[in-house]
Amino acid sequence: MKTENYMRINFLSLSQNETFARTVIAAFCLPLNPSLSELNEIKTAVSEAVTNAVVHGYPDGAGEIEMVAETTENKIHIEITDNGIGIENLDKAMEPFFTTRPDEERSGMGFTVMQTFMEDVKIVSEPNKGTKVIMNKTITVK
Repeated sequence: MKTENYMRINFLSLSQNETFARTVIAAFCLPLNPSLSELNEIKTAVSEAVTNAVVHGYPDGAGEIEMVAETTENKIHIEITDNGIGIENLDKAMEPFFTTRPDEERSGMGFTVMQTFMEDVKIVSEPNKGTKVIMNKTITVK
Protein backbone atom coordinates (compact mmCIF):
# COMPACT_ATOMS: atom_id res chain seq x y z
CA MET A 1 0.00 0.00 0.00
CA LYS A 2 1.17 3.48 -0.84
CA THR A 3 1.39 6.17 1.83
CA GLU A 4 -1.04 8.97 1.00
CA ASN A 5 -0.02 11.41 3.72
CA TYR A 6 2.58 11.57 6.46
CA MET A 7 3.46 13.80 9.40
CA ARG A 8 5.97 13.93 12.24
CA ILE A 9 5.92 16.29 15.21
CA ASN A 10 7.98 16.57 18.37
CA PHE A 11 6.83 18.24 21.56
CA LEU A 12 7.72 18.40 25.24
CA SER A 13 6.20 15.93 27.66
CA LEU A 14 4.03 18.54 29.33
CA SER A 15 0.49 17.66 30.33
CA GLN A 16 -0.99 20.48 28.23
CA ASN A 17 0.53 18.91 25.11
CA GLU A 18 -1.84 15.95 25.45
CA THR A 19 -4.59 18.24 24.14
CA PHE A 20 -2.25 19.46 21.40
CA ALA A 21 -1.55 15.87 20.27
CA ARG A 22 -5.29 15.06 20.21
CA THR A 23 -6.00 18.12 18.08
CA VAL A 24 -3.15 17.42 15.66
CA ILE A 25 -4.12 13.78 15.10
CA ALA A 26 -7.78 14.75 14.62
CA ALA A 27 -6.90 17.30 11.95
CA PHE A 28 -4.49 14.89 10.27
CA CYS A 29 -7.00 12.05 9.90
CA LEU A 30 -9.99 14.18 8.80
CA PRO A 31 -9.32 13.57 5.06
CA LEU A 32 -10.09 9.88 5.74
CA ASN A 33 -13.64 11.01 6.62
CA PRO A 34 -13.88 9.11 9.93
CA SER A 35 -17.16 8.90 11.79
CA LEU A 36 -17.38 10.97 14.97
CA SER A 37 -17.00 7.75 16.94
CA GLU A 38 -13.88 6.71 15.01
CA LEU A 39 -12.39 10.18 15.41
CA ASN A 40 -13.01 10.15 19.17
CA GLU A 41 -11.49 6.67 19.46
CA ILE A 42 -8.31 7.77 17.66
CA LYS A 43 -8.04 10.94 19.73
CA THR A 44 -8.54 8.99 22.96
CA ALA A 45 -5.92 6.35 22.06
CA VAL A 46 -3.40 9.10 21.22
CA SER A 47 -4.29 10.89 24.44
CA GLU A 48 -3.61 7.75 26.48
CA ALA A 49 -0.26 7.12 24.76
CA VAL A 50 0.88 10.71 25.24
CA THR A 51 -0.31 10.77 28.86
CA ASN A 52 1.67 7.58 29.55
CA ALA A 53 4.80 9.22 28.12
CA VAL A 54 4.25 12.37 30.19
CA VAL A 55 3.46 10.60 33.48
CA HIS A 56 5.52 7.41 33.27
CA GLY A 57 8.16 8.02 30.62
CA TYR A 58 9.50 11.20 32.17
CA PRO A 59 8.51 11.11 35.86
CA ASP A 60 11.26 13.53 36.93
CA GLY A 61 10.83 16.30 34.37
CA ALA A 62 10.05 17.11 30.77
CA GLY A 63 11.49 15.19 27.85
CA GLU A 64 10.66 14.89 24.18
CA ILE A 65 7.73 13.00 22.66
CA GLU A 66 7.53 12.26 18.95
CA MET A 67 4.26 11.55 17.16
CA VAL A 68 4.41 10.12 13.65
CA ALA A 69 1.31 9.32 11.60
CA GLU A 70 0.64 8.17 8.08
CA THR A 71 -2.45 7.38 6.09
CA THR A 72 -2.78 4.68 3.47
CA GLU A 73 -6.11 4.28 1.68
CA ASN A 74 -8.57 4.13 4.59
CA LYS A 75 -6.06 3.31 7.34
CA ILE A 76 -4.15 5.40 9.84
CA HIS A 77 -0.87 4.33 11.41
CA ILE A 78 0.31 6.21 14.52
CA GLU A 79 3.52 5.97 16.54
CA ILE A 80 4.08 7.78 19.85
CA THR A 81 7.68 7.59 21.06
CA ASP A 82 9.49 8.82 24.15
CA ASN A 83 13.12 8.45 25.19
CA GLY A 84 12.24 8.18 28.86
CA ILE A 85 12.76 5.50 31.48
CA GLY A 86 11.10 2.68 29.53
CA ILE A 87 9.00 -0.11 30.95
CA GLU A 88 10.68 -2.69 33.16
CA ASN A 89 7.98 -5.37 32.91
CA LEU A 90 5.85 -4.86 29.80
CA ASP A 91 3.58 -7.86 30.47
CA LYS A 92 2.72 -6.49 33.91
CA ALA A 93 2.25 -2.96 32.55
CA MET A 94 -0.25 -4.26 29.98
CA GLU A 95 -2.50 -5.72 32.69
CA PRO A 96 -5.72 -3.76 33.26
CA PHE A 97 -5.62 -1.63 36.43
CA PHE A 98 -1.83 -1.93 36.87
CA THR A 99 -0.18 1.41 37.59
CA THR A 100 3.18 2.49 38.87
CA ARG A 101 1.63 5.73 40.18
CA PRO A 102 -1.28 4.74 42.48
CA ASP A 103 -0.50 7.77 44.66
CA GLU A 104 -1.72 9.96 41.79
CA GLU A 105 -5.04 8.12 41.40
CA ARG A 106 -4.04 6.57 38.07
CA SER A 107 -6.47 3.92 36.82
CA GLY A 108 -3.96 1.72 35.01
CA MET A 109 -6.25 1.44 32.00
CA GLY A 110 -4.23 3.35 29.37
CA PHE A 111 -3.04 0.35 27.36
CA THR A 112 -6.46 -1.31 27.67
CA VAL A 113 -8.15 1.81 26.28
CA MET A 114 -5.70 1.92 23.37
CA GLN A 115 -6.33 -1.75 22.60
CA THR A 116 -10.09 -1.24 22.78
CA PHE A 117 -10.19 1.72 20.39
CA MET A 118 -7.53 0.73 17.87
CA GLU A 119 -7.35 -2.43 15.74
CA ASP A 120 -3.73 -3.16 16.43
CA VAL A 121 -1.55 -1.90 19.28
CA LYS A 122 2.08 -2.84 19.78
CA ILE A 123 4.34 -1.59 22.57
CA VAL A 124 8.12 -1.63 22.21
CA SER A 125 10.04 -0.60 25.31
CA GLU A 126 13.49 -0.92 26.78
CA PRO A 127 14.40 0.20 30.29
CA ASN A 128 16.39 3.46 30.29
CA LYS A 129 15.87 3.90 26.53
CA GLY A 130 12.18 4.69 26.13
CA THR A 131 8.89 3.40 24.79
CA LYS A 132 7.17 3.37 21.41
CA VAL A 133 3.42 2.81 21.06
CA ILE A 134 2.40 1.69 17.56
CA MET A 135 -1.31 1.82 16.70
CA ASN A 136 -3.35 1.17 13.56
CA LYS A 137 -6.98 1.71 12.68
CA THR A 138 -9.05 1.18 9.56
CA ILE A 139 -11.62 3.89 8.91
CA THR A 140 -15.00 2.67 7.66
CA VAL A 141 -15.53 3.69 4.05
CA LYS A 142 -18.83 5.51 3.62
